Amino acid sequence: MLAVFDRSVAKCPEALLSPHSGSVSALKDVFLSQQFASAHIGSVNINLGAYGLMAYSIEKRNPLLPRLFAVVDDIFCLFQGHIENVAHLKQQYGLNKTANEVIIVMEAYRTLRDRGPYPADHVMRDLHGKFAFILYDSSSKSTFVAVDAYGSVPFFWGTDSEGNLVLSDDSEIAKKGCGKSFAPFPKGCFFTTSGGLRSFEHPLNELKPVPRVDSSGQVCGATFKVDAESRKETGMPRVGSAANWSQNY
Repeated sequence: MLAVFDRSVAKCPEALLSPHSGSVSALKDVFLSQQFASAHIGSVNINLGAYGLMAYSIEKRNPLLPRLFAVVDDIFCLFQGHIENVAHLKQQYGLNKTANEVIIVMEAYRTLRDRGPYPADHVMRDLHGKFAFILYDSSSKSTFVAVDAYGSVPFFWGTDSEGNLVLSDDSEIAKKGCGKSFAPFPKGCFFTTSGGLRSFEHPLNELKPVPRVDSSGQVCGATFKVDAESRKETGMPRVGSAANWSQNY
């Protein structure tokens, strides 16, 4: 799977930018989308206009970690993996028996967006399984990206030459768009447009970037570690009935 979001939608952490990265413009002339299509026969491309693109393919996939895609109203979601407590979550969110993992993730996001009763880290911890997902809400121009606590699904993120955010389960595709400015997405974490990167396992702690060095000794993006000495506020701001989670968290 692949997603490229314009920097106006998702601001990539500066720590991912490596000197002399050799990155290109992933969105110009749909460069990275074409690279993905060449590497993944039968891929499907979703054009998000000026805000980016998404793409996926059912080819070359692990049958134990299937890829799913869905669009409901203004929400687009790519999901890879499986959730173990599907039955419980269907009941929790009032979904019908045919709902699958990608629908559950979209409903969880919708609950958060519309000011659900729990902080986002609580909702993420309710998802038991092996997964990575990329969600885009076109109504609020917001992203919601996450990986399970063990990093079970190979998943990478980085920045291209124009500061756009690149996300993919294919490290070679990430490398073509980001050069050396990419890294594995931190396990047990989620990223939102307004809140940036956070740990759902340690929501009260900041995340500290650690430069990642490749086999040639050059800096290649950064990994993010929980800073045990730092503390931060948590929870959803409540600043008026018109405000929603996607704009404030």
